Amino acid sequence: MITPNPIIGTGIHAIGGVSAASCYMPFEKVRRWPWEIFWIVQALFAWLIMPLLIGYFTVPDLFAVLSESPASAFWPALILGAVYGFGGLSFGYAIRNIGYSLTYTISIGISAVLGTIVPLMIHGTLIEQFTRTGGGLVLTGMIISIVGVALCGKAGFMKEKFLALKAGNLKLHFHMKKGLLLTIIAGTLSAVWGISLEMGNPISEIAAQHGASYFEGNAKLIVSSLGCLLTNLTWFTIVTVKNGSIKKLFRIGDTGRQHYINNFGLSALAGTMWYMQFFFYGLGHVKMGSFMFASWVLHMSMLIFFSYIIGVIMKEWREVNRRTYVSLIVALLVLTGSFILMSYGSYMGELANGTGP
Repeated sequence: MITPNPIIGTGIHAIGGVSAASCYMPFEKVRRWPWEIFWIVQALFAWLIMPLLIGYFTVPDLFAVLSESPASAFWPALILGAVYGFGGLSFGYAIRNIGYSLTYTISIGISAVLGTIVPLMIHGTLIEQFTRTGGGLVLTGMIISIVGVALCGKAGFMKEKFLALKAGNLKLHFHMKKGLLLTIIAGTLSAVWGISLEMGNPISEIAAQHGASYFEGNAKLIVSSLGCLLTNLTWFTIVTVKNGSIKKLFRIGDTGRQHYINNFGLSALAGTMWYMQFFFYGLGHVKMGSFMFASWVLHMSMLIFFSYIIGVIMKEWREVNRRTYVSLIVALLVLTGSFILMSYGSYMGELANGTGP
């Protein structure tokens, strides 16, 4: 029997947020490999190797659980996972057009809202969840978190503009129409991943019946991840075969033995860290009790929060002016307040249900 504890659940979501915010940092150390090859290796670890490996050791009778999964849960989770795979592609191209800060802000904001609201609408529980005890606090926290994400994006944009002007680049070259379209697509498809996980809940329930307990979410994660892998592997295999870069993956001599080992290890690490965000997401999700629906917006907000914290630690903000830095601090404080409010609202709701700690 799993005892809900939204406070602990929020803390676990924070661990997942750290992993999500830092999962692509290893790419900065990859040398002599095109980005597409890095992506293929990290994709194999993120969406195939790690889900199967962790799933095997944490879900009893894993393959029996998957075989018992109802088609009404398995196929929607798989297909929606595949649809999400296009979101990552759109995200990468959007950054090239309108920059990191605007892309992250808009896409995460869209994802946080849609990934939370749409599953509630599908299940017909939207009004019910927000009008119950604690629901109003959770809703308020969600709205504040979106405001915090927007403020982070504003601070990030201010940083990019200030540093560009300081470097003598007096004009920021953005392809706004194309970039905004790609960002909206990326944010919408990112939300689809949350919906995919939600549609896979019956698979988790079967895993729980087999004794998976807190790790029940690892079963449905395999299905969603497989869909995402199929999309990415197909796309990048075609791209790398077409441009000839696929040879880098199979010819160690083209890169150099040491560089090859380093590149493969760093790419594998990136994929593993991407997976671990949702490993902890699953653990935090079950601890949220009847307020599991708040998990997605919590995860998205934590991702933004810790990505900016990491930026500060890495001294990416040390050369900005005082106004920009103050804007960042205010944004992070707003996000922190939203986490506390959502956690407290969920906690009060569980106490009212008699299922809290």
